[in-house]
Amino acid sequence: MNIIKDFIIGVKGFFMGAANVVPGVSGGTIALITGIYGKLIDALNALMTPKPYKLLLSGRLKEFWKSIDGEFLLSLAIGVVVSIFSLAKLMEYVLEHYPVQTWAFFFGLIIASAWLMLRDIKGWKVKDVIFALCGVAIGLAICTLSPTETSDSLWFIAICGAIAICTMILPGVSGSFILVIFGKYDYIMSAISSMNIPILAAFAIGCAGGILAFAKALHWLLARYERQTMLILLGFVIGSLVKVWPWNNMEAVTAAQELRTGIPCVGGSPELLIVPAIICCAAGLAFIIAIDVFSKKLAKA
Repeated sequence: MNIIKDFIIGVKGFFMGAANVVPGVSGGTIALITGIYGKLIDALNALMTPKPYKLLLSGRLKEFWKSIDGEFLLSLAIGVVVSIFSLAKLMEYVLEHYPVQTWAFFFGLIIASAWLMLRDIKGWKVKDVIFALCGVAIGLAICTLSPTETSDSLWFIAICGAIAICTMILPGVSGSFILVIFGKYDYIMSAISSMNIPILAAFAIGCAGGILAFAKALHWLLARYERQTMLILLGFVIGSLVKVWPWNNMEAVTAAQELRTGIPCVGGSPELLIVPAIICCAAGLAFIIAIDVFSKKLAKA
């Protein structure tokens, strides 16, 4: 066991987890720029092959652990979990007290992420535009057709976990962004900060099932149709921007104003906070650009 190496992997996992707490920053992108994406996909893919389980059933634990790159996965998982649990309460607070500013920041993050994805796709052809437009249509359809209120049943929470964890390992799409689309972002953040065990257990089961089912499919998809996959994801991100519009939920804006001021907003309009929203959106844009610049310097080092 290399403690320093494991610690560095854990730190990378922490940033992956932080990325997936914030809608708009992809954990897969963080894995990509920190140089562990290929290793992560290979390790997850190994979990879906029979060989490791044959070793486990025959009692060859060391060989099993090595075949799934267990030390790497464990260090990464610890970093991700620590990050999510340490940031959930902060996200719950800012969404409750400052929804316009928070969603504006997320809006900026997602615009910048979409721009970086767009920049990295070279040599556009007509069929590329069609793939991207299909992604936009899917994003718009999901966001506009999905109900504002979704089920709080444990089975639905498990489904949300399964889908969110799959997007966590996709460059360009944030797992928490998927929770926003399904109307469960605030709900899951609240469950994490209050340690609601039944909800967290259902979500964790969904995550475990989702990532194991999806890892092999993703390995195959990216090996054969990487460009088409990224084009559809780009369109999906752009189309889904309607869900994170800062004034999408005026009831939450009104409730936050009353919470901050202690004065009921009866018969009047809530503060639109346009200037703070613009500043926060710009901060989100700047944050993603800074990550991009840092990743390039890291790649040259």
